[in-house]
Amino acid sequence: MTAKDSRAAGLAALASLVADETRAACLLALLDGRAWTAGELARHAGVAASTLSEHLGKLVAGGLLAEERQGRHRYVRLADVRVAQLVEDLAAQVPVAAVRPRSLRESSSRSAMARGRTCYDHLAGRLGIAVTDALTSRGLLRQDTGFALTDAGVEWFGTAGIPLDRSVRRPLARACLDWTERRPHLAGAAGAALCRHALDVGWCVRIGSERAVRVTPSGEHELFELLGIEAAGLG
Repeated sequence: MTAKDSRAAGLAALASLVADETRAACLLALLDGRAWTAGELARHAGVAASTLSEHLGKLVAGGLLAEERQGRHRYVRLADVRVAQLVEDLAAQVPVAAVRPRSLRESSSRSAMARGRTCYDHLAGRLGIAVTDALTSRGLLRQDTGFALTDAGVEWFGTAGIPLDRSVRRPLARACLDWTERRPHLAGAAGAALCRHALDVGWCVRIGSERAVRVTPSGEHELFELLGIEAAGLG
């Protein structure tokens, strides 16, 4: 088999891992950046624990998930940020009109996710877009030649008390296509730092069991003071 054939076989194997609704549901759930137990994922995907265990084994063996055990519990998470990027990029290719809610609860959950959510370790939805647009309009983020923080942007993070980890081997700023807004939002080390800070200091709180987040009154105040984002633009 040639090198080209080998890559093709590898790509086909990777695609087959995602091309299953149960495994896809697990990957999407794990975009919240947290570790889930096998039982939690089984309930989320609506399958038996034994069935889910088989699927998780394939995802772990394929390098998409990492697992760890604590006592009787088996925890899994996305293997790394590259896997998260792959899953989010694939999800962004699914036409929104082709995915119809099956219940009022699912419709409400989807609306909350569209307003604001975490995309692995950064903010997404209308919240993520609002922050990205505000950073761009204030000259803190450039999008004309790919995503990049300006010198003023790096200084802004410091002034806002949001430490940037420059030691990690990932871009400081990266564009991530938002699957609900169909526009790029801020990812990378800067996006992760901003999201972590927003959750740590209570600008945002997680709601429900999905990745949805809600901006708190203090978050609305701080986002307006720091970036001029009106509360009406976050709903």
